[in-house]
Amino acid sequence: MPARGRVPQHMIRTATLADLDAIAALHAEARATYYRGHIPDEAFDGPAERARNRAGWERAIGQGRVLCAERDGVVAGTAAFGEVDGVMTLSQLHVAPARWRAGVGTELHAACVEAWRGAGVRSARLEVFQENERAQAFYARHGWYPDPDEPLAGNHLVLRFTVPADE
Repeated sequence: MPARGRVPQHMIRTATLADLDAIAALHAEARATYYRGHIPDEAFDGPAERARNRAGWERAIGQGRVLCAERDGVVAGTAAFGEVDGVMTLSQLHVAPARWRAGVGTELHAACVEAWRGAGVRSARLEVFQENERAQAFYARHGWYPDPDEPLAGNHLVLRFTVPADE
């Protein structure tokens, strides 16, 4: 709870390498909530996988492709996107589980859409773990729909999004 008279600080900003540890930890915590019990822990939480993910986040941050949702100076969520084979792809969107249902994911999603709109992107793609019904519901609420041409990629559903025109 914020101190009396103090207004909580909320912002979406471009991530920097100073955020890497917080982003890697948040990513690991969020992934555990939907992978645990569905795939072996070592596949998403083992030392090699954590190192691989950290290196991936470091590359993405270095390319300026990562946003952070900050709440009172703490990274509460993160999103990464960029072109993959000529298609804008939302490759990551994670919110700290303690911040679920507090608007963090919605704010991150809106910031991604605004960045895409500003870059003239008309559509985007993502993959979501087929057992992650919570995330699927989030994306559906925000206008994502099953890709009619490629509905599955391994154990992930492929979703599409049409970026709305400037309002």
